[in-house]
Amino acid sequence: MKRFVIIVAGGKGLRMGGELPKQFIPIEGRPVLMRTLDTFHACDSSIQIILVLPRDHQEYWRELCALYSFTVPHRIADGGATRFHSVQSGLALVDAPEALVAVHDGVRPFVSHEVISRCYADAEAHGAVVPVIPVVETVRQLIREEEAEGEARHLEVIVNSKSVTVDRNAYRLVQTPQTFRATLLRRAYKQPYTDAFTDDASVVEALGEAVTLVDGNRENIKLTTPFDLIVAKALIDSGW
Repeated sequence: MKRFVIIVAGGKGLRMGGELPKQFIPIEGRPVLMRTLDTFHACDSSIQIILVLPRDHQEYWRELCALYSFTVPHRIADGGATRFHSVQSGLALVDAPEALVAVHDGVRPFVSHEVISRCYADAEAHGAVVPVIPVVETVRQLIREEEAEGEARHLEVIVNSKSVTVDRNAYRLVQTPQTFRATLLRRAYKQPYTDAFTDDASVVEALGEAVTLVDGNRENIKLTTPFDLIVAKALIDSGW
């Protein structure tokens, strides 16, 4: 069965504190997004890569590819107003009726080859797969006595809320690549968009379909803040 990956890279990188979108930030001499595409190509060169970028980022991406002599084969789809619409756009380029489709964050360059392979294999067996890792810190649940109105009020309610410790073993942190049979993912993305669609699994679950959890890898962090870049550099220095 053919394998595809839709790599979504539409972020503006506001939490990084700079003007350069986070997916283009160089880490140890190579842009984050190139490292992500490299990872999938190195894992299995037969994986067909679909990169979803906003139109106004695409020319800059082509310039980066020329500058870094980047030759990993990929096709580009236009980013949408939300992640949901971006995945829809990428899915339109999946040109095989029966296939396995992974959806991955462009700013997660440290997913392991083992996790990628596991997600494809289990998606073929079960239809829908999400990699997760255990929660290692204590988790507290806020008990709010009233709804917040506006950001300032929201912060006040959090500060003044009661809270309880919950069993962290009952929770998992979700990663990507979330991987599916193409027929299922196409059917899911024909649904009207709602704010409840926070990731691809939530879109599939809205159909009433079950999602299988598989082990992810802890290094597979999403590069969102300047601190994450420090961690990324340490991972590269350690051999990633």
